[in-house]
Amino acid sequence: MTLHKILKYIALVIGVLGLIFLGRIIATGDDAIKASAEVQNSVLDPIMWISYLVLALVVVLVAIFVIAGLFRGNVKNTIIGIVSFGVVILLSYLLSSGSEIVLKDGTTLSASADHWVGAGLWSFYILAGLALLAMAFSSVRKLIN
Repeated sequence: MTLHKILKYIALVIGVLGLIFLGRIIATGDDAIKASAEVQNSVLDPIMWISYLVLALVVVLVAIFVIAGLFRGNVKNTIIGIVSFGVVILLSYLLSSGSEIVLKDGTTLSASADHWVGAGLWSFYILAGLALLAMAFSSVRKLIN
């Protein structure tokens, strides 16, 4: 059997189980689910486990196919892209500053967490700017040719 057929049968089984569990949720009703924690656990847990299974399956398959694609393609360009992304993250971390912050709900955000949030924002700004420059460069280059 090919991988496609196996995945098709797995998707069919998961889909049927999901429909059965959804039917149980609909048949139980909102009021009964809200009223009792025991009913919540017995009705909602199975469909949550199905979703966890699907998420895990998708993550594993994506990781396998991405890694396989890396070795089939040009490894040099892949390494250059990964290192460039790492440089952007490092530069973002160095540009950001962090201090302990008290949030609206009274909890405290640590200086380290604030530093990483700032690094994430800087990374976004740098990558968005590079994307805009790449689009502008591509457009100008098309106009010239």
